[in-house]
Amino acid sequence: MSKYDVAIAYRIYPGVSKTPIIFSDNKYKLSEVCLKSFKDSLGNLKVKMWVLLDNCPEEYQALFKQYFREEDLELVPLSKTGNAGTFNMQLDILSNQNLSELVYFAEDDYYYLPNQFSEMVQFLQNNPDAHIVTPFDHPDNYTLDLHHHSNETRAFGARHWRTVNSTCLTFLTTKTTLQKTRNVFQTYTKNNYDASIGLSLTKFRVFNPVLFIKYLFTNMLLFKILVKAWLFCSGQILFGRRWRIWAPIPTIATMVDTNYLSPGFDRDVLLSHSEKAEK
Repeated sequence: MSKYDVAIAYRIYPGVSKTPIIFSDNKYKLSEVCLKSFKDSLGNLKVKMWVLLDNCPEEYQALFKQYFREEDLELVPLSKTGNAGTFNMQLDILSNQNLSELVYFAEDDYYYLPNQFSEMVQFLQNNPDAHIVTPFDHPDNYTLDLHHHSNETRAFGARHWRTVNSTCLTFLTTKTTLQKTRNVFQTYTKNNYDASIGLSLTKFRVFNPVLFIKYLFTNMLLFKILVKAWLFCSGQILFGRRWRIWAPIPTIATMVDTNYLSPGFDRDVLLSHSEKAEK
């Protein structure tokens, strides 16, 4: 299982979600900026790409063909499969492929820094307790009470890495780990939250009854996150192993949402793309 360095399942749809800092009214242009940054970040890594094109016009297929070789690319046109459906397809593809032990779940609204994806690969390969690695140093890790807990920070390569209690649905792991945790990730298709999935895997904060009471009266979303962790994944929480999720400092990629840019990320890097398009 070594034909490729990483097997990637990339899902994309033509609608604009949230409030992107650039091209908020043009998903195709936003997608092109994000995809080019992804390709540039991969550097010399050899990757196999499955692209789940959910209700995308044909021009999106041409976009991926522009950046990836035909023999490394599998385009999968879909008709309004939806967020949960395409994630479930990612699980199927990456769990069953035999081209790489490293697997990556990619979403279409991330901007990557050039030639830095390999640092995630190296960290995962050289740290046995790195089970899942996110490219995103999420601002919630600094501002949201749910994430205020002890963690481990480790210097590796050009970055520091720290344990976090959850991740969005863009992350790197191994096929072996994915197969062992797939039943937990699959609860996302049953209306579980990504944060709840992460908490059930890492077991951070889920055994603190005071938090349940606190959030019940102060933050209903955080209360629901804790409740759903138990509702969907109580078996994992009680009897499963504790998995570790790591995030880079500084970030390797950021969401393009105005409200969720990674701390320290230079927003002018993104704004410059919009300015170039206007000229």
